[in-house]
Amino acid sequence: MMKKIFKLEKIAALFLVMVVALSSCTKDLDITPQDDQDLLGEDFFANQDAYERLLAGVYANLSLTGVDGAGSSNIQGLDAGTSQFGRVLLYLQTLSADQMIWSYENDPGTREIQRNIWNADDPIVLGMFGRTHVTIAFANNFLRETTTEKLDERNVSQADRADIAMYRAEARLLRAMSYYYMMDLFGQANFTTEDDPINSQPQAYNRQQLFDFVESELKAIEMDLAEPRANPHGRADKGVAWMILAKIYLNAEVYTGTAKYTECIEYCNKIIGGGYTLATEYLHNFMADNNTNSAANEIIFPLISDGAFTQNYGPTTVMVNGSIGSLEANGAALGVGAGGWGGALRLRKQFVQLFNDAIFNNDARNTIISSGRDIEITDISNRDQGYILEKYSNATSTGSFGVSQVFVDTDFPLFRLADVYLMYVEAHLRGGSGANPTDAVNYINALRTRANNPQNNLTINDLTLDFIIDERARELHWEAHRRQDLVRFGRFSGGSYNWVWKGNGSNGIALPSYFDLYPIPSAALASNPNLTQNTGY
Repeated sequence: MMKKIFKLEKIAALFLVMVVALSSCTKDLDITPQDDQDLLGEDFFANQDAYERLLAGVYANLSLTGVDGAGSSNIQGLDAGTSQFGRVLLYLQTLSADQMIWSYENDPGTREIQRNIWNADDPIVLGMFGRTHVTIAFANNFLRETTTEKLDERNVSQADRADIAMYRAEARLLRAMSYYYMMDLFGQANFTTEDDPINSQPQAYNRQQLFDFVESELKAIEMDLAEPRANPHGRADKGVAWMILAKIYLNAEVYTGTAKYTECIEYCNKIIGGGYTLATEYLHNFMADNNTNSAANEIIFPLISDGAFTQNYGPTTVMVNGSIGSLEANGAALGVGAGGWGGALRLRKQFVQLFNDAIFNNDARNTIISSGRDIEITDISNRDQGYILEKYSNATSTGSFGVSQVFVDTDFPLFRLADVYLMYVEAHLRGGSGANPTDAVNYINALRTRANNPQNNLTINDLTLDFIIDERARELHWEAHRRQDLVRFGRFSGGSYNWVWKGNGSNGIALPSYFDLYPIPSAALASNPNLTQNTGY
């Protein structure tokens, strides 16, 4: 299978074009050009598709880390494995919680993340902080190059300007999404827009300021974005903006202390009315052809992965190769080398137990492999301990495989409709107005029906917050939501809910409340005195 989506064949080449001065992100985040001929010049803008190509470079930062192959990094001092956006997002949201264990703790930063003993010098924490700010810088650069004055100077036609207006909205959306993740994970960010001089010292925005900016920015660009599902696969549209708004409203009490569940329901309704439908089969969302199979109707925004054009050690490559068991050698079934990474990823006991009831025996979401294994993980380095998962694969819905046996073709479903259904119900249960209880029940039962779960006739009385947090884990595991969910439910820090190796205790111990946020990296603090370290670090 070969993908031709949003000119993927050009994205890798365009990554160099996006080289900009990042002194606003300071020395630890400098982008290093590898060929002076690839720097932007006016000749570049003479090309008919220059602006679309420039926008592709902004998107590329969500998938790629450098221009010399999957192992290269264009951020000085950061390894590709600790700075690929989707991978570090997965680590900080999933590996840090109760669903996943990484066997190879000599990999930089992983031991600290999965044992909840991180500090301000953790390379994965720095990787997320740095890579996200690079997206912001790339978006700002795009916006500087597409001002009315610049377009007038280049005699850009009115027809092209209409397209550029939409491109600008997409760049602003990607920037807002980056600030959303900074707000969620760090509670702070270096804040810059296209109006700030490139070499100026950035302001430091706190959570409330970031919330206000993301909210106002996404609302401001809505009319310039494409209608839901109208853009090519991999490009953002109104549905993506609505999704981020629904997310910030669902978590608004955490971020600002003010509940906005009614607003969450409003934007969930917008998404549901946008033409999205559930994939006919749950696992279609996690296969190599999820851009063309029935999952294309469910996935609202993916992180592109392509075994030929965007080779990277991103989340789906990591999870598919990592799902090859040390005992099972099940790579052939998953579409990668038979040995894969030999037991890199396993499951924590508390997640496995969410599927203990007999109603989950044939649930399509239950891809847990337990045969010949012990549920307990007493030694993280022992790859034979703990169950494994076969949720993601490099296989297609038609029986073929991706083009590579290492780098998978499976896009990472960053946002999908099933999550919207679950958010709608949760916001209703938390007191938001505007939801229809019948719809809430129907959404949950639709997920159960799609999963072939016999308990698909639930009533409104069956839906509780305890049910929702568990159902979110069953539906959305390994999709980079879990830490955020546990924080929102008050179960990440503290000791009301423990999981194996939480806080570096084999059976789990309480975490201090300040662990609900990650530290600001030491390198970032040294670079920008306007930032302050989060409490406790």
